[in-house]
Amino acid sequence: MTRIGVQCFTLREEFAAHGVHETFRKVHDIGYRTAELSALPLTPEHLAELQGVREDFGIEFVSISGGLTGEVSLTNALDTFIADANALGASMIRVGMLPPEAMADLASVAAFADDCEAVAARLADAGLSLHYHNHHIDFARYDGRHLLDVLAERAPSVGLEIDAHWVQRAGLDPVRTLRKYADRVDMVHLKDYRIARIDPAAYEALATGIAGPWQEGMKHVVQFAEVGEGNLDFPAIIDTAVDIGAAHLLVEQDECYGRTAIECLKTSHDNLTAMGYAHLF
Repeated sequence: MTRIGVQCFTLREEFAAHGVHETFRKVHDIGYRTAELSALPLTPEHLAELQGVREDFGIEFVSISGGLTGEVSLTNALDTFIADANALGASMIRVGMLPPEAMADLASVAAFADDCEAVAARLADAGLSLHYHNHHIDFARYDGRHLLDVLAERAPSVGLEIDAHWVQRAGLDPVRTLRKYADRVDMVHLKDYRIARIDPAAYEALATGIAGPWQEGMKHVVQFAEVGEGNLDFPAIIDTAVDIGAAHLLVEQDECYGRTAIECLKTSHDNLTAMGYAHLF
């Protein structure tokens, strides 16, 4: 059964201000029961708190996050990631983005994909799976092919975590993209795409003949948004995700623009419920 949960990058400021246990209490009270861990170092202390969250609130951690570069990575500390996933009951590990150097050219993309495939094979031996999350940059063309297609072809054992907002921001259709990669998608990020209004002060300046603030405002109208507060067709996206067998739909909002993450997650939950998806929480 497909479940709607929360992507924890949304909660990074809540974790810092209120701690892990209290933050998940609020998430539970809204109605979320599944989560993808991100932006929270899996220290022994945090692991203990997260295990308490599972026991106290029944939150299921479906995936954890890792990268292929850095001091502690999936290439040099895979056993640690496997142990962390097992401790939390997570069956998936996701890579949030290519490192910048891996985007330099086609050979760099191919090498990254090959590294992902090697990690995926080792995870499979441990009963876990590896997944790659897209941004808009993953639809840049390398010798006429989207970066994501290069990765998908060279790393057939790697699942694809499709982010609706970033697909839209890349100029593609989230529904068609889900269909294209249907047999590779276990997780989908539900993140809306909003065009904001320009600040009224820019129009006051415009009335005096000063166009700079309005021109600058035009560069920043694209925003992240609560599900149902932007322009994406989420009934079509969710119905497609369910149809292709995606197991987890994860609500995420990268920026909250003056609201708290808890307020934003509550709005997304309420809007999704109003759309008819209460049974997926």
